[in-house]
Amino acid sequence: MQGEPNHKLAIRHVRIFDGHTITAPTTVVIDGTVLGTDPVGAETLDADGAILIPGLIDAHVHLDSPHALDTYAAHGVTTALDMGSVDTALIEQARARTATTTVRCAGAPIIGSAGVHAHVPGIADVGIIRHPDEAEAMVAQRVSAGSDYIKLILEAPGEGGPDADTAKAVVTAAHARGLTVVAHTSTPGAYAMAIDAGVDALTHVPIGARLPAADIDRLATGAHVVIPTLVMMEGVAEIHGVAQYLPASLKTVGALHAAGVPILAGTDANQMPGIPFHPPHGASLHHELELLVRAGLTPVAALNAATTLPARHFGLSDRGAITPGLRADLILLDADPLADITATRAIRKIWCAGTEHAPAQTLSA
Repeated sequence: MQGEPNHKLAIRHVRIFDGHTITAPTTVVIDGTVLGTDPVGAETLDADGAILIPGLIDAHVHLDSPHALDTYAAHGVTTALDMGSVDTALIEQARARTATTTVRCAGAPIIGSAGVHAHVPGIADVGIIRHPDEAEAMVAQRVSAGSDYIKLILEAPGEGGPDADTAKAVVTAAHARGLTVVAHTSTPGAYAMAIDAGVDALTHVPIGARLPAADIDRLATGAHVVIPTLVMMEGVAEIHGVAQYLPASLKTVGALHAAGVPILAGTDANQMPGIPFHPPHGASLHHELELLVRAGLTPVAALNAATTLPARHFGLSDRGAITPGLRADLILLDADPLADITATRAIRKIWCAGTEHAPAQTLSA
């Protein structure tokens, strides 16, 4: 249920997650759609010591309906980064919605002609690249269609994805336009190719196979981030009867984090035909945070993986922290997520750009 935008609301006696710790009780002011400083004339809400965290950012989703944004909002996910859609009308409708979760989008992904993604309905018609000379035109098309960043599907060499020269050409063309490149990388071979090509963000983590230490070092010394989508990899492993492989994925994420590679929280939430597992919109991000903690991140690092870090690395300078002037994307919690990360499910209230949304009824672990 969505409420009316708050003209001005002062949340008193609230403790804030500031990216490092939980502060002493203070007052936070929602002034229209942003965070303000002056409580004079504001309606008052006594939080009675509850904890306020920034609205969560899911750094890997696939929208199937504009109404999915309200589902995200009801789970405290106030920003969704769509990682590939051929439905331009859907994205336009989602972008047009206000006072709810906002979306950024890659548009149509760029894929090879023989990889597994070439069989996903609709993608092959718009996304296949066969030669480096096609990279400039494909990136230009996505710019004209309004893509916020570029999605490149990479496979290990010889497995049907773009070859190394083509991958590099796509990255070069995107970077020339100031665009971030996100690469699908679900195997060690695809990781190596993505690093060689100079992509910015690598999404997914291999199932049952550790990344070579040399490639972890290369990721740590380069300007790369990783979006592991552990909730998706867990689901795929269970479907294929190899749930025992998940610990290797968790160890890889732990090793990446220990090496200093920024880890971003993303779920691959989707309802797409042809995809083996469908993490639910909104709810799955809370499980992703729990898996990140199992992988070795502290609760502080896991929360930053879904707030400040995706905001920073995707250029979302108006959100990701509780700071005056930023969007009033907020979650009021009844428990301390630094003591137990599952407390992100203990939601009392949610605001998207100052508009209150009722929490979903399906937030329990």
